Formats: sequence, structure tokens, C-alpha cells
Amino acid sequence: MKRPLYVAGAGAVTAAGLNARQTIAAIRASLSAFEETVLADPLGATQIVARIPSHRRLRPSNGVWLVNMAARAIGEALQSGKIASEGTAILLTPPESFRNHPAYGDIAPSAFLAAVMSATGHKFHPASRATDGGAAASIGLLERALEMMEQQGVEQVLLGGVDSLVNDTDFARLGQAGRLKGEDNAQGLVPGEAAAFVRLTRSPEGNAPVHAAIHGVGLAQETDSVLSERYSQGRALLGALRDAVTGSGPSEPDIDFVISNSNGERYSGWEQLITRPRFYRTRRETLPTAFPAMTIGDIGAAGGALALMLAADSFLNDYAAGKTAVCELASENGLRAAAVMARMTRR
Repeated sequence: MKRPLYVAGAGAVTAAGLNARQTIAAIRASLSAFEETVLADPLGATQIVARIPSHRRLRPSNGVWLVNMAARAIGEALQSGKIASEGTAILLTPPESFRNHPAYGDIAPSAFLAAVMSATGHKFHPASRATDGGAAASIGLLERALEMMEQQGVEQVLLGGVDSLVNDTDFARLGQAGRLKGEDNAQGLVPGEAAAFVRLTRSPEGNAPVHAAIHGVGLAQETDSVLSERYSQGRALLGALRDAVTGSGPSEPDIDFVISNSNGERYSGWEQLITRPRFYRTRRETLPTAFPAMTIGDIGAAGGALALMLAADSFLNDYAAGKTAVCELASENGLRAAAVMARMTRR
């Protein structure tokens, strides 16, 4: 990145909290939002999920539910600052198209962003876009966010995603592949649902002495994704991490802790086991790592912004395990991303 981006605010709705503060508090406290739900197929079977508690009127359909989640998180992120919505662009990552998410039976992918913006009740900058690709794709949009603010007259960017794996289509797909956590599979994922957005600015806001800055981004495509028949050798994640520390920002020896969207699957653990010794070459007693999925499950496309939100909050509220963090993000389709963040002190 040519210059840092600053995380100036955030908004979220997850199974652990109906706003960013509640969600972060639950993750910090290592709480669990897991519960059992009864499946329709096979009838009577149960599955562990991380489902947002809500009235059925908010879930008339899968599409409306995702739109409602996204609108709520966007509204919270927007209200964290004073810039008008007309000067604000949204960069949204919805559920990946290859999943045939049931939400797209209600709202076409091409109309999804417009539906979300309409639900917020605000008018946003015409540069707003939706991008396919999952959590890693969201991180990959950071450089575009900077370009929009430098070249297109955008004053701030709300970057994030919305997703739900708590639906019959994903249950069937993941169950057939043996990827769901259960009594016969301890190394499986817990389907979750969430919307998460961070508010990005070109410069620090206010007079606070501490700010959270994003200094570097890396993006790469893994050919041996979890959808393939081979385990990942970590090549794409390694490439993304190396690209993220290329430049004038923090480098590998500076990294104090990690935030990962790893979901507990054997595939994910194997990839990290291979990648980390090849990238983290500086001797460390420990490398503290936060796994939000332990509290809110696998939240798909929303995982990118949530990782940035958690890292920023740890810097701003002085509970981070150091001054520099890296967010490691993996998308189901093989996209890998890394973002290096640092605690910046105003001089």
C-alpha cells in the first residue's frame, strides 16, 4: 500500500452480539455462541451452529435476512463518525456465488448491494461496489478503498461482508463433504452468520492519542483449496503474508500477534502448520493468535472485516499482545489474504 489506511469505526451483528462492542466483548471473554439446531434433512438430526437470536419476522426469507444484517452493521459503522453517507462508499462482500446461497433465490447477486443500501435508508457514493470472493476478497479491497478516497472523491469507505452458513443448502453441501463439526467429526466447522463492517479513512480522526492503521496487504490464490481433493501446502497464504510485509511498513520481525479466520477444520490447521514456520522466521517464545470462530463460528464473507475490527479494537483499548498484528484470511474458494496492522501513537 502506498500509504496507511485507518480503522476509524466499526459495526457488526453476530451470534455473540448485536453490535460491535458486544461481539468483541464476547470474543475477548472466550464465550461460545454455539447451540444445537434440528435439521430437516435428515429429519431429526442435530447440528451445532452459531445462530443470531432474532424474531422470525426478521427472517421472512434468506435474502431479506442477509440484507437486514448488513443494513444494521452498516448503520452502526456509519454512526461511529460524522461524515455524511453521500461521501461514503460501501465495499461489500456477500456470500460466494459458487455456493448457490439460498439468499440469491430471493435477491439476485447483481441487485444485492442496491437492496442493502436501500434498507439502510441512506444514499451512498456511486462508487460503492459488491465483490465476489469471500473473507479474503474483502481484505483484497483495501487498496481499492484507498484509491477511491484518493481519486474518486470518496471521503470514507465502509468495507465489510455479510454471510450465513446457517441454511439447508450449506448444511447439505458441507455435510456431504464431511466438513461439519459433530460427534463423529471433532475437526469440523461450526456454521455461523454475521455482518461486519469497518469504517476506513485516509487520516486519523479526532484527538485520540492512539490509532489503528493498516500498512500492508497481500493477496494470492491457492490452487489446492478446501474444495479440491488435495491439502493445501500453504503456498498462497505464504505469498500473501510476504506481500503484506513488503514495503516501508512493519516487517515479519515486528509482528506480535495474529488474528485468523481459521474455522477448526483439519484442512485449515494443516495449512497453518505448514505456512507459519516458513514465514515467521524470527525467534518468538509464543505467537498469540485469536480465532473468532471459537466464539461465533465460521461467518464466511464477513470474516475479513471482523478480523480488522478486532485488531483495531485491541490497539485502541490497550489489550493487544503487542504493537503490530497480522490478519490472516482464507476464503473457501482458495483466495488467501493478509493485512498488517499497527498501533500508531500521535506525536
